[in-house]
Formats: sequence, structure tokens, C-alpha cells
Amino acid sequence: MSDADGETLAELRTIADYQFGAGAGEALFPSESDESLTVHRSTSGRPRQIVAPGGRIVSYGTDGRFTLGVAGGRRLVGALGYPAARVVVGDESEPFVREGKNAFAKFVRDVDPDVRPGDEVAVVRDDDTVLAVGRAELSADAMADFETGMAVHVRDGAEPDDE
Repeated sequence: MSDADGETLAELRTIADYQFGAGAGEALFPSESDESLTVHRSTSGRPRQIVAPGGRIVSYGTDGRFTLGVAGGRRLVGALGYPAARVVVGDESEPFVREGKNAFAKFVRDVDPDVRPGDEVAVVRDDDTVLAVGRAELSADAMADFETGMAVHVRDGAEPDDE
């Protein structure tokens, strides 16, 4: 990794801490690690995707926010205390969510109380196994209260053998 990538990752850590909470930047982009992170850039040099050997960690949007990859969701879940950045769904919706289908409010068992519509979240089982990552469509209160409606627009489902 070049010095420019090191500086870029330091800036991205700050953005991740702001978006997901303290400790998220170090979880997504560890500073003390032998792992090689690859920063894919746009033609103008702006970081667009950060990829580890295990898969895509995040994409960095033009709006200044991250969209999680499954590898990034696993890193966040592993580093942030329960229930931060999570939506817990029941076993009955697991196969559908893993396939990349959306998570619906009636199957939500627990949710980070700070989740707002538009937030990036990991969809997990009761045991914190990451099933998918996506964008919350409802607030935490609405996910808990509603019996209908999409809770999380799933972007990437996790294969069972990826774990």
C-alpha cells in the first residue's frame, strides 16, 4: 500500500466512525494489519471501493457515505457492540435474505434503536451471523411496530459457506 493509500485509509476511518460509530473505522480498515487492502479509484483519483482478499468491504459514494459489502458487514458486526448497525431477523426469512431478497418488518426481531431510514445495516440472525447487508427503509421504531412493509432493502446476501 502506498503512502497515498495510507492517508486515504486514515480519512476513510474518520468517515466510517462518523457514519457507523466510534471504532467502525478501525474495524473496517485496520491500521495494524498484515492484510492488504486495495483501494479502487475513479478516473479523477477519488476512492470508490475498498476491497480485501475476503471481498468488498465498502463502496464510497459520491454523497460521502459508505455502502457496505458483506465483508464490511461482518467486520462491523464483529467490532461493534450488539445491537449497533444491525437488524435481527427470524429464521423463517434467512433463506430469502441470503439470496438477496429484502427483509420485511414482520420478520424483524430486534434492531439497533439508532437506525434511521437510509442507514447502512447488516441483517443478522439471533447469533449475530451476517445474512446480508443493505439500506434501512424504516426507522428502528417502525421496524419494531409495523407488521407490513420493507424494513431493509438488501443489496448483497451472504452465502452460507462464506462464513
